[in-house]
Amino acid sequence: MDVRGKHIVIAGAARSGVAVSILLKQKGAIPFLSDIGPVKDELTNRLQEESISFEQNTHSETAMNGEFLVLSPGVPSTSPIASHYRDAGKKIYSEIEVASWFNNSPIVAVTGSNGKTTVTSWMAHTWKVANREYLLAGNIGTAFSELVEHSAPDVAALLEISSFQLDHIDSFHPEISMILNITPDHLDRYNNSFDQYAGSKKSITKNQSSDDWFIYNFDDPVLSGFAKELSAKENKPRLLSFSSTTEVPNGAFVRGGQLVLKINNEEEYLMQIGDISLPGRHNLNNGMAMALAARASEIRNEYIRESLKTFEGVAHRLEVVRNLNGIRFINDSKATNINAVWYALDSFNMPLTLILGGRDKGNDYLELENQIREKVHTIIAIGEAKEAIKKQLTDVVPNLLEADSMKEAVKLSLKSAKRGELVLLSPACSSFDMFENYEHRGNVFKQAVLEL
Repeated sequence: MDVRGKHIVIAGAARSGVAVSILLKQKGAIPFLSDIGPVKDELTNRLQEESISFEQNTHSETAMNGEFLVLSPGVPSTSPIASHYRDAGKKIYSEIEVASWFNNSPIVAVTGSNGKTTVTSWMAHTWKVANREYLLAGNIGTAFSELVEHSAPDVAALLEISSFQLDHIDSFHPEISMILNITPDHLDRYNNSFDQYAGSKKSITKNQSSDDWFIYNFDDPVLSGFAKELSAKENKPRLLSFSSTTEVPNGAFVRGGQLVLKINNEEEYLMQIGDISLPGRHNLNNGMAMALAARASEIRNEYIRESLKTFEGVAHRLEVVRNLNGIRFINDSKATNINAVWYALDSFNMPLTLILGGRDKGNDYLELENQIREKVHTIIAIGEAKEAIKKQLTDVVPNLLEADSMKEAVKLSLKSAKRGELVLLSPACSSFDMFENYEHRGNVFKQAVLEL
C-alpha cells in the first residue's frame, strides 16, 4: 500500500504502536500516535527523536480524523476510537498487517492459546542450528514493524501472532501458518464468545492458497473440525497435522516411542521422543509443530533433530529458578490461562505448592480439579483473583493460603514445601493487577526466590 502523504492514526503507544508509527513515517506517511493513557518516558523520547506527533491521556479530534486507524494489540476492537472509525466506514488495521505491506520475507506465523512463544523461539533455535537467516518478531517482544526493513527472500520471518493481532488483518499472508490449540482465553475481548475468539485464530489462513502450508493440532477438536472445512475449499493450503495420540495421515506423530514425520506419503523416523530436551506432552506437541514448520521450510532432518535435543526453553515458561534445600522453584509466569496451568501441572509427577492468581478473566478453576487433587497440597492465592480461587478451590486442596505480595507468597511457599517437592508459580491470570506484564511478574518471583 502506498502510504505517502497520508494522515494515519495509530491507537496505543506501547512497543508495537511506536514501531509502526516510525515505519509509516519512514514510508512517507504522516503518522499521529494517540493513547488514552500515559505514554512511558522512554517511548516519548523515541517519538520526539523521530519527530512523530503524539498525544497521551486523550483521543483528540486529530486522532478521530485519520485516513485509517492502526490498532495496537492492547486496544480493544470495541474501544471508542475503533468504534468511531468503524462507524465512519474507515478501515482498521493491526500493526502486523501494516508491517506485512513492506515485507519481503517468507512468513512462518504461529498462533494458538498456549505454546506460541515456545514454538516460535524453538523455530529460531532450529534456523540458527541450520545456519539459516531469520527475523524473530510479533507477540514475542519485538514488533514486526521494527524488523521488516531487514526482510528479504532468503530471510524467514518467524512471527508469534496473538488473536488481537489477527483481528484486523486484510492481506497478511503467511507461507506457513500454524495453530497450536484453541482453548478459552481473552473472552472478555470477544463478547464472551468462544466462537468469536476461535474465528480470530482461524483467520491466520484466510489469505493462504495451495502454494502454502497450514500446520495444526490433530488432537484439538476445534482445529480438526476447521481442517475439514479447509479441505473442502478449492484453493486451500496444504495441510500438515501433529498428534501425540494418533497416527496422522500427513504430519508428525509417535510410534513405538519414536517421532515419525510423514509428508507426501513418505515416512521418516526422526528420533526417540525421550531425547527431546523439554519435558511434558505439551512440549512434545510443540516440538512436533516446530519440526513440521522446519520441514515445510526445507530444513534437513539432522538440524531438526539437533534442535529438538538442545533447545532449552524460554524465560517464564516452566523455567527452573533455583533448587533450595531439595525444593525446586519453577517460574511459569507466562501461564495466563487455565489451560496453560493444566499443561504445567501435567509436566510434573511430584507433590507441589502452586502460586495461583492475578487479574481473573472469568476462570473456571475447577477445570484443574483432578490435577490439583492428584499433585497439589497447597495453593497460595494472590491478586484480584483471590476470592474466586478461594470460592472454587477451598474444598479441592488441603491447604489454601493467601498472600498480599509475591514476596510473601514465596516465603509462604518455602514453609509449605518439603525436600523433593516443587514450588510452581503458574498463575492462570493476567498480571496487570500487580505487575506491568507477565515478564515483570516472573522476574519479581525469581528475585524473591533468590533472596530466600
